[in-house]
Amino acid sequence: MPATAIHHIQLAMPRGEEEKGRAFYGDLLGLTEIPKPASLNERGGLWFEIGALELHLGIEDDFRPAKKAHPGLLVDDLASLVKRLEAAGYATKPDHLLEGYDRAYVHDPFGNRIELLEAH
Repeated sequence: MPATAIHHIQLAMPRGEEEKGRAFYGDLLGLTEIPKPASLNERGGLWFEIGALELHLGIEDDFRPAKKAHPGLLVDDLASLVKRLEAAGYATKPDHLLEGYDRAYVHDPFGNRIELLEAH
């Protein structure tokens, strides 16, 4: 039977950095944190909801950030989000190479690459 949908994507993060993850993904990007199942709480990390999908931040003890692989997150007001990210100290890089979208790249507090897209 073929796969029918994507349930979640997972990015890695270093152990003990959950507050940085909450500040970036929850406060700045506006994602809603959802509780992890009790059976997985001891592993650490965070789960967020984004539309019908989930974004999981899992602990990786020998953590190395994803420099090329990345999620592409659709946003409603890219210009405002870029201003908010930059005001919080996160450098963004604009990109206009994908027809029909304005895009910007940012790195989360752990160095993972995140693509932000707004359709136009």
